[in-house]
Parts: sequence; structure tokens; C-alpha cells
Amino acid sequence: MLRQIQTVHLTSRQTYGALWVHAELRTRGERHGRKRIARLMRSAGLVGASHRRGGPVTTRRDGSSRPTPDLVNRNFTASGPNQLWVADITFIPTAAGFLYLAVVLEV
Repeated sequence: MLRQIQTVHLTSRQTYGALWVHAELRTRGERHGRKRIARLMRSAGLVGASHRRGGPVTTRRDGSSRPTPDLVNRNFTASGPNQLWVADITFIPTAAGFLYLAVVLEV
């Protein structure tokens, strides 16, 4: 049975997890429990691909420290040039991985 599971897993380019391996074996006429397939895959080190959303964590807040004070007090207007600057960072998912984009603007 493990050989059949490995065949289905390799045929799927190692993307199928226990749920899809179970479904594929059912279409082939095999009748096995999903939990048994999951247990055998786990013992053989077979893992499906995960398509979880999200991305890298850019900020890890220290719960014991005080938050940084808001020096602007949410007032994003300046009376002249070169007095107030704001910045932000984000990430952009690409096929090669995540790209980070940092922006600094003069208000």
C-alpha cells in the first residue's frame, strides 16, 4: 500500500497530501482510510505542497517593551519643506520569493 501511495505522490509531482492521495486511490478502486494513508505518508516522510496565504513577518513586537511614541500625532501636514518625513515597508510576493519595498516620503 505504501508503494501505491508513493506512486500517487510522485505522479502529482509531490504536491498531493493525504486527502488528495486518498481521493486518487479511490478513483483507482482502492478502498483505504484517509487517516491510515496520512499515517503511512507521515512515517515515510511524504508531505504535500502547502498553498497557505500570507508572507514573511516584517515586525516582531516585543511584548515587554513600551510602544514607540507617535511623534506626528497623526497630523500629516507640514508647514514647509524638509520638516516631516514618513516611511513604510511592505513585501511583494513573486515567483522568485518575496521582494521588500521600502518607501520614504516627505510630507
